[in-house]
Amino acid sequence: MKPLLVLVTVFFLSIIIAKVAFGNYHFALSGRISLSAMLLFSAIGHFAFNKGMSLMIPVFIPYKAELVYLTGVLEMLFAVALFFPDYRISVGWLIIGFLLLVLPFNIYASLKHIDYQKATFDGNGVGYLWFRIPLQILFILWTYFSAIKY
Repeated sequence: MKPLLVLVTVFFLSIIIAKVAFGNYHFALSGRISLSAMLLFSAIGHFAFNKGMSLMIPVFIPYKAELVYLTGVLEMLFAVALFFPDYRISVGWLIIGFLLLVLPFNIYASLKHIDYQKATFDGNGVGYLWFRIPLQILFILWTYFSAIKY
């Protein structure tokens, strides 16, 4: 829920600032700015809640903490790379691939009732997927329309 709040809030702030500063709304740029902010916000979680996020990874996958750190670094790199015109489209596709790759981990975490912030097994559970899966689809579409198709 928090990444969605960051995405939408930064988008509307960017739209307003673009209109005032440039006289135009610049929807795609505002979309990339907000996507970047959301990715940076999410990346912070990989470092602040590493133990809980490690629980989101199935037991058969080794180096859980390292994998969580690595994905946090990737999100930071994606956030910055969105602003390099030569890489924007490629990075957009990489972000979409990344979002598709992490979805099974979110499903696993829901099935196991993982609360990644507390590193416990008393999270929201399967009902959370009714929100999380559409949210992931929104993130994918947001990436497509602000970084690839604009």
